[in-house]
Amino acid sequence: MKKNNIILIGFMGVGKGTVARAMVKEVGLKSHFREDGKEEAGMVGINSHFQYVIDTDDLIESMENRAIKKIFAADGEAYFRNLEKKTALWLEESVENTIISTGGGFYRQENLKNIGTVIYLKSSFDGILKRIKKAPNAKNKLKKRPLLQNKKEAMKLYDTRVKEYERVADIIVDVENRDLKLIVKEILGQIK
Repeated sequence: MKKNNIILIGFMGVGKGTVARAMVKEVGLKSHFREDGKEEAGMVGINSHFQYVIDTDDLIESMENRAIKKIFAADGEAYFRNLEKKTALWLEESVENTIISTGGGFYRQENLKNIGTVIYLKSSFDGILKRIKKAPNAKNKLKKRPLLQNKKEAMKLYDTRVKEYERVADIIVDVENRDLKLIVKEILGQIK
């Protein structure tokens, strides 16, 4: 049975974490509670239930007590994908009413649809690179993504994943060159 979570998928660097944090901030602004803890009339709805944001890569780094880049270097991609599987099973069993940003390959988890509504944040490969390079900490963002170290290989990976992202998504939102507030508004409008 599908849980009441939102799962953001898309290629690395597309902005899943940024969108997730902006969504929970927007939801928090729209959710008003009375002194007795009950929601104000007229505010009940799917949006008011999303109070938390978690990131699958952050969960894995915490579980392993080391950075993703170090996990890849020491144990390889297969080991990392097993950690993603373990994380997906935990999410399905334990997490509710949460916005979940995921690593670029997390979409492959067999139980993805059971965890919640899957939203694909879509952008071109060049759009993603431009977004990363515009960030104030661009060098760090590129450094922490081991699969982006070789641009030609990363582009091949991107081309492979695009159709797979579209196939597993419940909702597709184009995020390229769009204002964050408009992206959030579109997502929240589609999940009502």
